[in-house]
Formats: sequence, structure tokens, C-alpha cells
Amino acid sequence: MTLELSGLSKSFNGQTAVDQIDLNVPTGSMYGFLGGNGAGKTTTFRMILGLLQPSEGHITYNGEKIDYNVTNQIGYLPEERGLHPKLKVDEQIRYLGQLKGMSKQDADRRLDEWLERFEVPENRTKRIEKLSKGNQQKIQLIASIIHDPKLIILDEPFSGLDPVNVEILKSAVKELNSRGATIIFSTHRMEHVEELCESMCILNKGRQVVSGRIDEIRKDFGQKEIIIEGEHDISFLKDMPGVIDMKQIRNRYILKIEDESYAEPIFNEIVKLGYFKRFQVNEPSINDIFISKVGYGI
Repeated sequence: MTLELSGLSKSFNGQTAVDQIDLNVPTGSMYGFLGGNGAGKTTTFRMILGLLQPSEGHITYNGEKIDYNVTNQIGYLPEERGLHPKLKVDEQIRYLGQLKGMSKQDADRRLDEWLERFEVPENRTKRIEKLSKGNQQKIQLIASIIHDPKLIILDEPFSGLDPVNVEILKSAVKELNSRGATIIFSTHRMEHVEELCESMCILNKGRQVVSGRIDEIRKDFGQKEIIIEGEHDISFLKDMPGVIDMKQIRNRYILKIEDESYAEPIFNEIVKLGYFKRFQVNEPSINDIFISKVGYGI
């Protein structure tokens, strides 16, 4: 039971927005889409949802084409928020829930549960336009998941939120995933993918630059990071074989090395100088991988 994208492409007036994407998203996984503006993330989501038809390729969910027979199994949080500002929260959620086949009573019950979960039960009868941006985002998420979907697509779900509301929404996303939902979300924030996802895809100008399980991507990337803390001057390490880059922040040095084999010679050199508080070899960060593959940061 998976979401599969095969040879997926989309062009607009001769301009290619998505170019030959091949992905397999296992059921119950958390999958991150990384890329800058115009990378093709939203266009890919719209094709998955059937809002856009692919120019090439196909999409299947559990081996079947996505159509109205499976619509009620999918939840979608668009990047452009779509709540009606003049409606009250309960009116909006009740309406959207009924569109997904829910009864009024079930929609009301689920709404109350989520409002309590988000610690904002007092917003039930308020108009959307009277809510803060963070609380509007909570309602938008509730609207996307009120019908308990099995596949949830979130387009920049944490964009523009303060740190407190980011943590609240991340906690909700984790809970939904723990219940068995397959969740795909796009973001500009590397740390969100590192924290939440098992797998990811990096898009650049519509192309699939790298994809797969994050632990395997890191392993295959090769480069490692060494963090060294101590009072000795070790700036000479920048000239050692295998050292790609070196930064110093007070008494902490951060080295990027070509692969792990270069860590031992570096360690052997610094121990000659005496005591060091820290010598740690880390896997490359997603940010390092992104910059290496795409050529710029986001």
C-alpha cells in the first residue's frame, strides 16, 4: 500500500515545471519535499490530488488511480489558505466535513476534540477573520484532517508561524502519523524534515535531485562533519588531506571532511597537543546535502 509517482512531468505553455519524478511513498511514512520557490513542490501535489493532469507519467495510490472513489481518504492543506473569512469556525468545519461524507454530529464532535487538543475551544463560534494567523492555521489543519484521512498532503504547513505554534502543529502531525496516516509535506525548513521525516525528496527546477530514506542519503553522500572543542589552536587542520572546509566559533571548530576515513588522522594530530573537551564525527546535515546537490541554500 503506497503512493507511487512514475515518470511524472508537467509543462505549462512549453515550460517544464515538473520533470520526470519517480517516487514511492510507503503507507504510514512521513515524507518531506524540500526545494526553493518554483522547485515544483506545489505542482506535484496538485497532480497527486487530480487538480492538475500530468503531461506525462502516472500516479497510483494503493495500486489504483486517484479519483473520486478515494477522495475521502485524502486530506490537503494548501499553501494558499482557503478558509472563508466571514464564516464561523464551526460552520466552516461542519461544511467541509459534510463534503467528505461526515455527518454534522461527527464533524462537530471531531472539531471539539481538535479544538481541545490545540487548547483553543473558545474559537469554536468565532469568525475566521477574527482569529490570529496561528489560530487560522490550526483551523485550516483541522479542516484538512477532520474526516480522518489516510493520506495527508501538507503544503508549507508551518510557514509564517511563531515557534510556539510551529511546535503545536508539529505535535499534531506526529500524532496523526502515529495513528497510521501517510503524511507528505513540503517545507523550506531543513530542520523540520530532519526531525519529522524518514524519507525525503529534494526538488530543483522541477527535477528530482535526490530522494529516498534520509539515513541512506546521508550514508551515500560520503561527507562527514567533525566538531572539535578545546583551548588549543588547531587552525593548521584546514590544510590536512580530506578537509573540505573549516570554521571556528570561539574554541569550537567545525570541519567538513570528504569521508570518515580522514577522521582518524585528524584525531591523531590533535591528541599530540593535549586535552580536548570534544571530538565528534557527525553525519552530514540535510542542509549540507541540499547545498551540495542544488548549489544554494534555502
